[in-house]
Amino acid sequence: MIVLLTDFGPSEYVGVMKGVIYSVHTAAATVDLCHDVGPQSIVEGAWILKNSYRHFPKGAVFCCVVDPGVGTERKALAVKSEEYYFVAPDNGLLWETVKEGKAIDARQIPVPEGASRTFHGRDVFAVAAANIDKGGFDRLTEKVDRIERLEFHREGREGMVVRIDRFGNIITNLPGLDKGRYSVQAAGAEYSMKYCETYDAAEAAELFLIEGSCGTLEISIRNGSASDRLQLRPGMTLTIV
Repeated sequence: MIVLLTDFGPSEYVGVMKGVIYSVHTAAATVDLCHDVGPQSIVEGAWILKNSYRHFPKGAVFCCVVDPGVGTERKALAVKSEEYYFVAPDNGLLWETVKEGKAIDARQIPVPEGASRTFHGRDVFAVAAANIDKGGFDRLTEKVDRIERLEFHREGREGMVVRIDRFGNIITNLPGLDKGRYSVQAAGAEYSMKYCETYDAAEAAELFLIEGSCGTLEISIRNGSASDRLQLRPGMTLTIV
């Protein structure tokens, strides 16, 4: 199974990657994890991957393309953990996941001569993922002893925005404190927000906090977009006390 994670949105690029995968490995099964990662948002892609990979069957190959450095000297990676494989640019996208999943081997994927400088998803990562799914990880001969780190900032009650979902929920990496009300400080402003266990428990047009499916606090508006209201972006820091 090959699982796709990109910032390509509803574009032809995803379809082309699948075409390459099936050209290399006609028996492949592909699953779309997510293609609406914010453009070039490595933080958002890393958060989605970290919180999603364990829900897939062992042996799945994750082909991850959020790649603002495409065409540069950054490495293309294939990483083997105890239970999964990951293919991605070496820009921090994999760090939080392979750190948790106990990476046991990392190899550099060669970039073929003539590969597009703007579409390594097609010419590098899709091909590598298909070959790994066929059992070809060990044919990548150049081992890598370190990969780029991207840590989700968290110091006490200061954390970060890690994801804006399609509903406009602002997802943070901060757990709740079993309190009924919080102070949220972000982008030079401070807000008092109550905690609700469900969206339906909030008042209309009211900013509130809820625990999301990843076990962390999310800023939400019932039937509305907290992101549109607050204009926060992945990677920004905030404090919730």
